[in-house]
Amino acid sequence: MSDLFDLTGKVALLTGASKGMGLAMATALADHGATVVISARKQDQLDAAAEQINARGKGKAYGVSCNVGYKDQLKALVDKTHELAGPIDVVIGNAGVNPYYGKTSEIPDGAYEKTMAANVQSNLWLSQMVVPDMIEKGSGSLAFTSSIGAFKPSVMLGTYGMSKLALIGLCRNLAAEFGPKGIRFNAICPGLVKTEFARELWDNPEVEKRIKEDIPLRRLGEPEDFAGLAVFLASDASKYMTGQALTVCGGSNMWT
Repeated sequence: MSDLFDLTGKVALLTGASKGMGLAMATALADHGATVVISARKQDQLDAAAEQINARGKGKAYGVSCNVGYKDQLKALVDKTHELAGPIDVVIGNAGVNPYYGKTSEIPDGAYEKTMAANVQSNLWLSQMVVPDMIEKGSGSLAFTSSIGAFKPSVMLGTYGMSKLALIGLCRNLAAEFGPKGIRFNAICPGLVKTEFARELWDNPEVEKRIKEDIPLRRLGEPEDFAGLAVFLASDASKYMTGQALTVCGGSNMWT
């Protein structure tokens, strides 16, 4: 049982991992022995994050900048991961965007296309690029960050929620397709987490109070709440789990 969460020798690639949830998950994977390649758009932030992980003296971390909305940059990221660390065993696609706050019926074409490209299509591209490594090994785990927004309509955040529901659909289709090859796909569905990405939603005392009253655990999520889940999904502890949408929301969404 002591080896259940051991990631020694595993190579993990994470997008959206220079801070917040992504960094917390990358740190946990490295702490359990993985070599992690973390990616985001800004190299200086990645360098600082990798240094922070490496200072813990456990797994090794590298930072490689990439904008997931561009297929050529994703390909360069995968190639660089191969160069730095070797074949990829684990992917956590945490990068996402929300360029538009407003009614779905009024969203500009550009904002819609950017949302779907970054939140859904980029993860399909990434899957296509790394699956050959995993087929060769007969195993692999990919997890993509969705949202509880996938499970309900929203007047002002509806398109974001649509993209996250599509991402769950992508996970399930790829889980069905690649299950026979030993490759697993799952979706992580956070509630409201105190990250910079979601600051406009939680950085308001009245809003925070109202939200907390609707959450059975009586608090908002913290990035560290996803560390254990990342290790679970990356390790053999979850070897019989695939095609699932794992809701991590302090209980706010248990009734959906």
